[in-house]
Amino acid sequence: MYQEEKTFMLRFSLEVQFPDDYEGDEDHHAWMRAWEARIKPEMIRAVFESLRRAPHWTVHTRNRGKSPEDEIEVVLERDFSKAQPFSI
Repeated sequence: MYQEEKTFMLRFSLEVQFPDDYEGDEDHHAWMRAWEARIKPEMIRAVFESLRRAPHWTVHTRNRGKSPEDEIEVVLERDFSKAQPFSI
């Protein structure tokens, strides 16, 4: 079967600032835990809810060997090999 692909990347860079007297690891990366526990799951849920409303498309994740802490690939698929419903 013939297949075409297009990649679109939406990259998030997390940056935090600390005072000059910060010694490092004092907060035990609490900011990163907040991202992983609350912000990232909400963002992913919102993306999937939006994409699932697109007619004729299906959405799922794909793992290409990277940790889900570093990358989540969202795959949006449309299959033209199956008969499409007729509409006026």
